[in-house]
Amino acid sequence: MTHPSAPAGGPGTYRDRWGIPHLWADSADELAFLQGNNAAADRSWQIELERWRSEGRTAEVLGADAVVWDRFARQARLDDTARRCFGNLDTRTQRWCGQYVAGINQALADGLRNGPEFAASGSAPEPWNPWTPLGVFLVHHVLFSTFPNKLFRAHVARTLGDDAVGLFSIEAPVWSGSNAWAAHGSTTATGLPLIAGDPHRLMELPGVYQQIRLACPDFDAIGFAFPGVPGLPHFAHTGHTAWAITNAMADYQDLFEEQLRRVTDAGGVRIEARGADGWETAVVSFETITVRDSEPVTVEVIETARGSVISEAPDGDALSLRFPARVEGRLGFEALLPLLESRSVAEVEAAFDAWVEPVNSVIAADTSGAVRHFVAGLVPQRNPANRRLPAPAFSPRHQWEQQYVFLPRTDVEQFAVSANDRAAGGGDAVAMEFAPAHRAARIRELLDLASASGPLSVGDMQAIHTDTLLGPWPLFRSLLSGLAADESSGEGSSGDGSSGEGSSGDAGLSTAEGSSGEDHLSPDAEVLRSLLLDWDGRMDAESRHAAVFAAWRGQLVRRLARHSALVPLDAPTGYSPLFGPWLSVASRIGFALETLLVRGSELGIDVPAEAAAALEDVAVQEPRVLSWGDRHTLLAVHVLPGPLASAAPTAGLAGDTGCVLCTESLPGVDDRSFRGPVARYVWDLSERRNSRWIVPFGASGTPDHEHFADQLPLWAAGELAPVVTDWHELFKD
Repeated sequence: MTHPSAPAGGPGTYRDRWGIPHLWADSADELAFLQGNNAAADRSWQIELERWRSEGRTAEVLGADAVVWDRFARQARLDDTARRCFGNLDTRTQRWCGQYVAGINQALADGLRNGPEFAASGSAPEPWNPWTPLGVFLVHHVLFSTFPNKLFRAHVARTLGDDAVGLFSIEAPVWSGSNAWAAHGSTTATGLPLIAGDPHRLMELPGVYQQIRLACPDFDAIGFAFPGVPGLPHFAHTGHTAWAITNAMADYQDLFEEQLRRVTDAGGVRIEARGADGWETAVVSFETITVRDSEPVTVEVIETARGSVISEAPDGDALSLRFPARVEGRLGFEALLPLLESRSVAEVEAAFDAWVEPVNSVIAADTSGAVRHFVAGLVPQRNPANRRLPAPAFSPRHQWEQQYVFLPRTDVEQFAVSANDRAAGGGDAVAMEFAPAHRAARIRELLDLASASGPLSVGDMQAIHTDTLLGPWPLFRSLLSGLAADESSGEGSSGDGSSGEGSSGDAGLSTAEGSSGEDHLSPDAEVLRSLLLDWDGRMDAESRHAAVFAAWRGQLVRRLARHSALVPLDAPTGYSPLFGPWLSVASRIGFALETLLVRGSELGIDVPAEAAAALEDVAVQEPRVLSWGDRHTLLAVHVLPGPLASAAPTAGLAGDTGCVLCTESLPGVDDRSFRGPVARYVWDLSERRNSRWIVPFGASGTPDHEHFADQLPLWAAGELAPVVTDWHELFKD
């Protein structure tokens, strides 16, 4: 019997004009097979690279530079954790995941696992293991939480003193994040909810998310998949329900400073770790990393009662990592099929009860009009000090309590907004730091403004994606307003920042605490200051004002990084070089700049003097600043061997880290955007075909394919593509 919504052409892969796959099968298991087969054909190199990453084998293909990752993957036991989690799945989910892998392996047998990257690197895809999709998911998220930030805090505490740790908070340096928001039907034109959002991740090419439709007699869902992982874990619309997630910024991973010793007895040499009850025998093995064009590397893998040793440590012999998936032997894949089958918000919520990590803030709605906001995942109960710094492994006070925090759940009656902020993430019970409130506050303001003009539409939700108002601009404007001009310029201290736009930063920034006001700006620097004080704070691509601001901000970061109070942070940290991006002093100053502007005097930094000197730097070094889009271009992260790397496209972008349009850069390091909205969507619960979506690049993972980057012009312009739901409008492969 043919299901009413089945395509006339029967089971198979269909495509819309963007090459987006729409899959139909006669059962959920057959659909999983088809999804795996499609991922293997459309994203062959991408999924194999993620598989190598999960197994710690990238150096086989990429050479010696990749050993640092492979060592971490082996030491953290990612593949073993994936195998353990797969073994603990219920029979139905295990079979479903197995069918996904069978589809990937069938594509290999059928000669569909092609791609120029394999030829260029002298590599070839291999059959997948049943647990490989869980390993791929782990790879995407093991560094997605907060534990690398603890390494930097520990470095600051050792170098500058414990009191200095808080000076580098913004709340948290947000190297991952997302926006999501929902409007209850009482505020919309149709009377049913709308959900929208955009996840912020590395701008990988091919994209980390794949637009796809998964349909069978049991369900018909559209959304974004991780290539290499079955289902639609994060953003989807089933026709009955829709959901969106953001990173809850929860602290659920702990680092422990381990004391290790080697003991020799009749049985040989063993390693012991000092735990809360004394010395304990650790589990030790040795693994060999094959390295292209170099000698193999042997890795000692040590696992203590706390977790796997992942790095050296200056305050101990080593650091171990403890995280819920390893402890529980579960990752949350039990949620994936029930999510696809869900027909109510209650069922979405029940499905997410099985979620483990990463801990997500979820907004869900259904066609009855219900909207729900809740946090999903496991946050262990333990000493709050564990969230701040690595904990002593031998201390009983820092051990996990074998229980998990109760996470918040809320019915939504008007708007729900989640942007990695404290209010959306669950507060102190969940984490120590969250993202600054700028994005969440601005999204809520835009929803209020739009709804004041009439019921909300899909277009209203879409417009919020591209808002470029820089959240922290009032603080910067207040700083500029307090700088004095050279009397010879005839302009005195014009632009005193008394407007409401700059007032919110005044309370936290005191010129009296920094400069004496005796250092005056040169005429050229005063021109730049006056230009900035006339700026509206919007990081538009065509804006010269935004470019001047970015140039000044970058110089200010560089000056602070060279300041005698902060130069000691350039000392070696003693941690694995894998964590270099989290330990980059200039990057951390850029992310914590707002806090340092307010509290820098605690370290003896004359903030106004440094700000004035940065203006002088710009006046001398960058007299002809062009537009922000000239500086702020797309920096696609694409692991392509040799000349294929030139396939990565570029585009001038609007937005910045502190905007809703969060095209993130590293002030003082690089104005190019390496992280940003890797997808955008609007889900309409009244009529699914009114929904819209986009990715930065395209549906294909092959560089010379017509759909490799054909969505980039739409994405860069803030446009969305329509979601196609009519099978008659599609063509079959």
